[in-house]
Amino acid sequence: MRTRRSDAEQQVAELLRTAKESLQLSVAFLSRLDGTTQHLEVVESSVPFLFQEGNQQRQETSFCQAVLDGKLPAVMSDVRQHPEAMRLPAARLPRIRSYVSVPVVLSDGELYGTFCAAGLTTDKGLTQRDRSLMTVLASAAAVVIEPGVREEARRRELLGRLELVVADGGPVVVLQPIVDLGTGHQVGSEALSRFPAEWGKAPDVVFEEAHSIGLGHQLELLALRRAADHLAVVEGYVAMNISPATLLLPEFTALLRELPLERVLLELSEHDQVADYAELAAVLAPLRADGMRLAIDDVGAGYSSLRHIVLTTPDVIKMDRSVVSGVDADPVLAKLVASLVEFGHGCGAAVVAEGVETPAEAATLRGLQVDLGQGWFFGRPAHPGTPAAVPVAGIPLDDALAPSAG
Repeated sequence: MRTRRSDAEQQVAELLRTAKESLQLSVAFLSRLDGTTQHLEVVESSVPFLFQEGNQQRQETSFCQAVLDGKLPAVMSDVRQHPEAMRLPAARLPRIRSYVSVPVVLSDGELYGTFCAAGLTTDKGLTQRDRSLMTVLASAAAVVIEPGVREEARRRELLGRLELVVADGGPVVVLQPIVDLGTGHQVGSEALSRFPAEWGKAPDVVFEEAHSIGLGHQLELLALRRAADHLAVVEGYVAMNISPATLLLPEFTALLRELPLERVLLELSEHDQVADYAELAAVLAPLRADGMRLAIDDVGAGYSSLRHIVLTTPDVIKMDRSVVSGVDADPVLAKLVASLVEFGHGCGAAVVAEGVETPAEAATLRGLQVDLGQGWFFGRPAHPGTPAAVPVAGIPLDDALAPSAG
């Protein structure tokens, strides 16, 4: 049975009603042509038992295709005067006798289908002026339906890409070292998802796209599973990212229960919206009681992180790279970092600086009492076992920053 019309379909129906009433014909309809089949998508009819939304017929046997191919004129006041039309099924059932058809063309020139009106009796009053009216109405219909067409194309394109990743078990997950700024020793790693480079999309964009087509939770859980697999081959803790909505799923808790929770640091982004902090806490509380730690990511990039911190009491806060980059040369940034460190330590949380890229930044951050550092200075994201450039691992930062001889 036909479902309720969408807003766009209702707008198209109004345009069809205008056509039907202006031309005083029995039916007006929008059809979509997919290359093989004509689909009656929106219908305004005085005889609905003959013309129903959702009906289909072979495109090559339709009046619409014959008009597009130039075999029939766009305006036929008496179908019986056109032998080509009388050979088509619609001339027998529903016994169309008058007809007007114009193409519906999208902004890029793509043919979507046709905007048509038909009568069960001849109508000598049909003229080219009526065709002009139909063309105007068809153009308006194209404007209405194009956003939905583009969205559907976007969905198909995303599904085509993302379903392959899902079928392959999820994204590739690499690790980036997290280093104690006081000792220079690596204490953990962050698991980071990577998607095909040819996509040209950052991981957070890909996850957002996946959520927009209903694959987001599944993709996040697969990434979490692949991040968890690294626990068996690396030392220290592994920081894993999850969105609050996915965190609430039973599948998330079931997966976490398989892991050594004392080695898991769960990261929630500052950018992620939390609909219900009480519900979030109810899921996290038993996991945290068994050793899992919680981090709030991207702190300093916006305003919601402070609310996250106050309402979740995390074990770790991670300062966004926008706060860290250039901190050695910018007294305003240094003051902000110092304030965040004071705030974090006052809340009982360790503070991690993300995006550390230079020895000067690392030294400044250590001087500001930041606990841990992460960034290209300590090592780029890589697969476990891949040699990574970690210039200060196991080396006091003072030595790493000392000028070389000569």
